[in-house]
Amino acid sequence: MIKTVEDFDLKNKKVIVRVDFNVPIKDGIITDDNRIKESLKTINYIREHEGKVILLSHLGRIKTEEDKVKNTLLPVSIRLSELLNTKVTFIKETRGIELEKAINNMQNKDVLLMENTRFEDLDGKKESGNDEELGRYWASLGDIFINDAFGTCHRAHASNVGIASNLPCGMGFLVKKELDNMLPVMEKPELPFTVILGGAKVSDKIGVIENLIDKCDYLLIGGGMAYTFLKAQGKEIGKSLLDSEMIDYCKNLLLKTNKIILPIDNVTSKDLGSNICEVKEKLDYDDIGLDIGPKTRLLFQKYIKESKTIIWNGPMGMFENPLYCEGTRSICESFNKEQTVIVGGGDSASAVINLGYKDRVSHISTGGGASLELLEGKALPGIEILRSK
Repeated sequence: MIKTVEDFDLKNKKVIVRVDFNVPIKDGIITDDNRIKESLKTINYIREHEGKVILLSHLGRIKTEEDKVKNTLLPVSIRLSELLNTKVTFIKETRGIELEKAINNMQNKDVLLMENTRFEDLDGKKESGNDEELGRYWASLGDIFINDAFGTCHRAHASNVGIASNLPCGMGFLVKKELDNMLPVMEKPELPFTVILGGAKVSDKIGVIENLIDKCDYLLIGGGMAYTFLKAQGKEIGKSLLDSEMIDYCKNLLLKTNKIILPIDNVTSKDLGSNICEVKEKLDYDDIGLDIGPKTRLLFQKYIKESKTIIWNGPMGMFENPLYCEGTRSICESFNKEQTVIVGGGDSASAVINLGYKDRVSHISTGGGASLELLEGKALPGIEILRSK
């Protein structure tokens, strides 16, 4: 049983919260603040219960001193302050006297955000390598640890597993929402159960396929990974994406099960930079498949509409280009509110939100890698450490 933030007496306590503020920033401006908004429920709960909120997050990857300039959390602190309608103290350090003094001077309901945890990766990858000393140090700054960063739960870092190993700990509302929505669907889905997979490589989705193929009724495959399956059937795929090392795997899987539904037509182009595309059932040697075609959309919609539970991970094509977004859009349009529809993070989540279909799905995961590993049936280190305490 994992404790939640609601299981702790928070009054007068310094509560360290690992959040996921890994948001896109261009020229110092946040272009999508959804992850910040998702953290507000936990932050506000702690403040309402007289706790002191100490926030930790990463942003991007830090390999050089130059990376620190473009990946500072300062813009996040400004936006968070606006959303909370209260002052957020930003400390431009990840350790040291300035940070310790600021935390010791906090009053109940105060909010403090320290600098990007991955700044510690410049000195021997101490954050992403789960350095024990760093985990103990960060833990020493607080009384309670709450993990509310689902997007990093598949990684054992100093800022999640390291801190949790040294403090009373639990999960925030966002992590609880992710687990409450995803685990029951995977363990006992209402039938018929359809899995929709897209994206580039079969090798990226083997774990999901292996974990769900026996549980689902249908597995619809689109996106770049579909062409490796089509190649395994002996079909011409032109210059489309090919995961050549996975051809034999696909061939054997197609022989073992009749659950897999593949595209029967495709939107193609001769050149990725061209605005000229065609719909083809058979590809030529120089074609590039970039989206599922209209016949495939209708075929996939047929299976989706008769399903009661759906898990979707990966777009049907190069959806960011308007020429090749109709396949992904057609998937979104097939959903209805009576179904349980779980959308894995990453590109499929981005597609649902950006194409305007957020209200048609039951749950959109905030963690691409974490949701993928959960769909693979893997234990997530950031969750397991909470379970063991």
